[in-house]
Amino acid sequence: MKYVLIFLIGLALISCNNNPQKVNSAAADSAAMSKPRVDVPSFNKDSAYAYVVAQLAFGPRVPGTPAHEKCAGYIASKLKTWCKDVIVQKYRMAAFNGRMLDGKNIIASWKPGLKNRIILCTHWESRPWADHDPDPKLRKKPVDAANDGASGVAVLMEAARQFSLKEPNIGIDIVLFDLEDYGPPQDESQGEDKWWGLGSQYWAQNPHVQGYSAKYGVLLDMVGAPGATFLLEGVSQQNAGDIQRKIWDAANRIGYSSYFRYEKGGMVTDDHIFIMKYMNIPVVDLIHLDKTTDSGFYPYWHTTHDNLASIDASTLKAVGQTMLTVAYEEQ
Repeated sequence: MKYVLIFLIGLALISCNNNPQKVNSAAADSAAMSKPRVDVPSFNKDSAYAYVVAQLAFGPRVPGTPAHEKCAGYIASKLKTWCKDVIVQKYRMAAFNGRMLDGKNIIASWKPGLKNRIILCTHWESRPWADHDPDPKLRKKPVDAANDGASGVAVLMEAARQFSLKEPNIGIDIVLFDLEDYGPPQDESQGEDKWWGLGSQYWAQNPHVQGYSAKYGVLLDMVGAPGATFLLEGVSQQNAGDIQRKIWDAANRIGYSSYFRYEKGGMVTDDHIFIMKYMNIPVVDLIHLDKTTDSGFYPYWHTTHDNLASIDASTLKAVGQTMLTVAYEEQ
């Protein structure tokens, strides 16, 4: 999913008001005590896991394939059972190789009339080729994209189900981007960032509501692997540091410190870049970063091993419960 990862390079240039290496436990305890008591629903990890299974049952959701078309219909149909305001935004975009792709961004909105709102987003399609697979013979195969796509969708689908049972006080837009992962294979020139995140580029320049704005957004990216580590992504730190800290503080307060770590990660070119660039809305990239791998991402990134075996319902729970906490505590 990710396109350019500058891992631990030039981090001195990253501005952040807080030291992310350590948590001031006294300050964290004080913040927790000052938090208003809010009834936050319990995120159902088994439900989220089932939504991963359902997406993978269509096969790789590669743009231009029947699996892609059918999965889009499934996601939109499910969202419509939980939300009365669902839009499928259709568009065409040119890929790096000149191919014209038909994209579908799927958007569900709660309390669309409120100006006080946040964005929760991810991408839903599959990468067409497993170009980072350790076996060169498999690198032209499509990716199941269980973690790199389906996990984020599953978390937001379960969040949508919870929003239907009890609406938060604020407006929320769930935006599922298409055509995010159609960038050049690694053995070709990577070119410009513009060949990645095509769906978020389109939406950010053609929002579903004229003059759309939000307080901030959270991008979920690869949020289902066992023992996932969510570090402080650098571009988010620069442009949405206070929001990033709020999310990490919430996760640590409710018991997910092993996942949400106060450590600097790299700077990633992802969908959040284009939303900030074209809409001037701060967005945090909640992404699995791993300092032990060559890519800087989780070990099965862009390989044929990104399948159901790489999904852990406990990780979906950690991310989903954190997102519900942030959403329901937002004033």
